[in-house]
Amino acid sequence: MKIKKNPPPPWPFLFRSPHHFIACGLGSGLSPWASGTVGTLFAWLTYPALRMVVPDATAFALCLAFALAYGVLACERTGQALGVADHGAIVWDEIVPFWCVLLLTPTGIIWQLAAFLLFRFFDIVKPPPANWFDRHMKNGFGVMMDDVVAAAYTLAVILLAKVALA
Repeated sequence: MKIKKNPPPPWPFLFRSPHHFIACGLGSGLSPWASGTVGTLFAWLTYPALRMVVPDATAFALCLAFALAYGVLACERTGQALGVADHGAIVWDEIVPFWCVLLLTPTGIIWQLAAFLLFRFFDIVKPPPANWFDRHMKNGFGVMMDDVVAAAYTLAVILLAKVALA
């Protein structure tokens, strides 16, 4: 879990670099409380619009792959500018993995709510290997990977639930 040891940067920080704007989730990461949750909510709210812009599942998956790869760079540069590798204002690492979760989650608000709650749980608890990335990789890759692991755990539970309910 990202504990807010450092206050969010001021709004002008977002516009000093496109990396900052993206890494801080277009401003959603500047929330003074629960920035990771706010970033995940931002992902959930923007997912339908993203699907309208990139409707084909293959194109969408490629878009997400680019967003993950670019996220490593954006998070790295923003963490350097803030002086904290995984600053609480950096929420791109929540946004893109949660978009991936939603892409693979069954349709319906109940499934999406379950995915949201599970993703937040796994992002906060950081089960292995997420905790390893969080503790040992203080760079953009580590920042992104602990949330990719949370997304994988979320999808595993969703899959198990789907099979159990079938």
